[in-house]
Amino acid sequence: MNKKLINWLGLLGILSLASYTAAVIFSPLAFPGYNWMEQAVSDLSAESAPSRHLWDQLSALYSAGSVVCVTCVAIYVSENKVSTGLFRVGIYLFTIMNWISKVGYHMFALSDAGKDIAGVQEAMHMVVTVCVVLLSIVSLIILIIAGCKDKPLKAVGIWAAIALAMMFMGPVGMAAFPQKYFGIFERFSTFAAVGYNAVLGVYLFKGFNPEIQ
Repeated sequence: MNKKLINWLGLLGILSLASYTAAVIFSPLAFPGYNWMEQAVSDLSAESAPSRHLWDQLSALYSAGSVVCVTCVAIYVSENKVSTGLFRVGIYLFTIMNWISKVGYHMFALSDAGKDIAGVQEAMHMVVTVCVVLLSIVSLIILIIAGCKDKPLKAVGIWAAIALAMMFMGPVGMAAFPQKYFGIFERFSTFAAVGYNAVLGVYLFKGFNPEIQ
């Protein structure tokens, strides 16, 4: 297949995952006292966090690349009528979720590093989180169903199931284990969407070729 620019932009999904991973791993180095096993990832990008500058540097490619990648996926599946209408709806909802995450968390970043809801900024941050989580769950469920109905793209549904399992692993682990392990299970949830974005990017790069699983 002769790849077009939109296919090459799918690689941004992988680069975004690498950028996000680097930010999560190395930003704590600029945050004295930060406990990754206990604290949320969002604490690293809080306005008052000493790691904010390093986080912005390391996650720059993730911040822009993830939205560009998934938007290109949505455009590609729409213009090429990939799979079923149900599949495309799942992709559209997943794309909307990424945009809400990008814009919402930028507008309502936590003002302080911590989990306390102390003002409007923190409250709106939680509203954005609820929207992101709900859209993630709905879109992934739709993609799982669509994958079951469309055998050529069954693997896309399987990856969606893995992402959904990771997303639920977060709250389940937080409820089942002590608060000191909050950060570990929270990372399962945060990496679920970023990882699935990378998967979609690979499929876009390959033109959603049914022969490539």
